[in-house]
Amino acid sequence: MTVLEAIQKSAEFLGKKGVDSPRLQTELLLAHLLKMPRMKLYLNFERALSTEETDALRELIKRRAQHEPLQHIVGSTNFCGFEIAVNKNALVPRPETELLAEAGWKFLGEREAIALDFGTGTGCISIALAAKCPNTKIFALDISADVIALAKQNAEKNNVAGKIEFVHGDGYIALPKNSQFDLLISNPPYISTAEIETLQPEVKNFDPRSALDGGADGLDFYRMFATQAKPFLKPDGKIMLEFGDGQAEAIREIFENEKWIVEEIKSDYSQRKRILIARK
Repeated sequence: MTVLEAIQKSAEFLGKKGVDSPRLQTELLLAHLLKMPRMKLYLNFERALSTEETDALRELIKRRAQHEPLQHIVGSTNFCGFEIAVNKNALVPRPETELLAEAGWKFLGEREAIALDFGTGTGCISIALAAKCPNTKIFALDISADVIALAKQNAEKNNVAGKIEFVHGDGYIALPKNSQFDLLISNPPYISTAEIETLQPEVKNFDPRSALDGGADGLDFYRMFATQAKPFLKPDGKIMLEFGDGQAEAIREIFENEKWIVEEIKSDYSQRKRILIARK
């Protein structure tokens, strides 16, 4: 079987299984298997796959047909130009979260600062901030020991482990006493409990539920931040939070009711309101 035949047959199979962008998904899996850039496949359409390569591709395609996320199958994803290992213990980083990280590093700049990444997951936000803000010390907090282990692995792989202090624990009580930050940044769970079952199988069956479930209306974590975060921010500090489609006004109201100044609500790549920026 040639590369082109493998792509065509696999894409047809994935399409029948309801996988989005089946041709692209097939090409990415095959490029991963053959250890070459995806576009190089087009220069190798007539290349014959070995029996071992054909068998290996078949197994990868079977996994994707069961809606296992592509990132889980290949073991990593790209976030702000950094290679981030992923697994079942943490939310797969989304492109929208790159905009949150970018807002964070633009605010911090090159001044001496301290930032808190609340619910660090894969560590992707902390890693981006550590790389872009040379004088910022970052605390990466998560309730899951398995997630902290993954985030540490990613920080070491991207050569920023020395700039990040990883904290395993349940919220603010795990932080050093009297901690105050220039920036509190987070992509918290924001899906309503009932809505989780309606999500794509790649999300509901493979992302950890704890990283998705934001309570009955999806806003539990925003209430927590609005009522509890002020003591942990310096006087000129800011909080930056990602949220879900359609939640902007409810979250603005939650924060303004707690006497925060909402400076900006930023939109994502598709012009949906996505990021809250507020100060005390």
